Amino acid sequence: MEIGIDKIGFYTPHQYVDMNNLAVARNVEPEKFTIGIGQEEMALAPITQDSVTLAANAALQIISEEDKEAIDFVIFGTESGIDHSKSGAVYVHKLLGLKPQARAIEVKQACYGATAAIQMAKGHVALHPESKVLVLGADIARYGLNTSGEATQGAGAVALLIGANPGILALENEDVYLTNDIMDFWRPIYSEQAFVDGKFSNEQYILFFQKVWDQYKEKTGLQLADFEAICYHLPYTKMGLKALRTVIDEAEEQDKERLLENYKTSTQYNRRVGNIYTGSLYLSFLSLIEQQESLKAGSRIGFFSYGSGAVGEFFTGVLQPNYRAHLNTEQHAKLFSSREELSVEQYEEIFSNTLPTDGSTIELDVKQDPAPICLAGITDNKRQYINKLD
Repeated sequence: MEIGIDKIGFYTPHQYVDMNNLAVARNVEPEKFTIGIGQEEMALAPITQDSVTLAANAALQIISEEDKEAIDFVIFGTESGIDHSKSGAVYVHKLLGLKPQARAIEVKQACYGATAAIQMAKGHVALHPESKVLVLGADIARYGLNTSGEATQGAGAVALLIGANPGILALENEDVYLTNDIMDFWRPIYSEQAFVDGKFSNEQYILFFQKVWDQYKEKTGLQLADFEAICYHLPYTKMGLKALRTVIDEAEEQDKERLLENYKTSTQYNRRVGNIYTGSLYLSFLSLIEQQESLKAGSRIGFFSYGSGAVGEFFTGVLQPNYRAHLNTEQHAKLFSSREELSVEQYEEIFSNTLPTDGSTIELDVKQDPAPICLAGITDNKRQYINKLD
């Protein structure tokens, strides 16, 4: 029995900042952002969007009534959780109208969370082939105005439906993984902002990739020539390229060209959204399969997942016959084209408009947010969510 990704959905907020304009405002050469880190636009979440609403909006576009009956497990990977106790998955479960006979949990390990969720989902479906698992990866990356990490912020979510006989990608079983307790990126409970050792984190990302890639080759005997593409977790789009370049000389020239071309294609969506932590790897995969029309069924795709702190994994999947029929390429194109560009001044105002942290009641104007699912306010320390389609 093959198990894998049956459907994939994506959502990003309706507002963004052009990185050229941000660079000028920060007295930085624009090429430092657009070429140096490889980012063109940065999605910005309004106050009416959080990790829960982003995840729910991503899932809303792919879940059918039949899926609602089959889903008995919701796993939410995030490092932007809104509650230390209650999982974001429970909120999403209700907002989507899923059946009550289901598990709903949240998992956390920096940007690795959604990958852990997929592997957990795979095991669940293996035991219960009739089941489907909804995996969510949603985050809002915030480092603060005028900080060193500002240009790598972003907001968005990816939703994946995992099941037997998948329509898009069948997951293979020879995955390899690595854990090491390091402090390259972390956010203590008392802090709204993350702490990062940028140079060290970049080094560890590359080191983890090299280690799991070598382990994978030893375990399977496969080489770069056996891959149509490798997708990477992308905190910024230049990061994955740095890792790929450390092994690319293992390949023949034609394989190098293919892997580099497909890598570039896999970064197109991320360049326009920014870092979405747990969902970044799967946004890269979505960009690849929706934008690279030459990909054929039977192609093997590699995935490198990295979550600071740190856990890394390399795993693979094979594209399924007629996989393109299961994609929402046109819908995602409209999502991008309908976004509103903000000035840097507007961005700074929206970024600074945050929810109260003292238990105050607040009512939010959801009419200004075109998303179907929004955060409508806070009452009695409880977030109030609304699905406008109900």
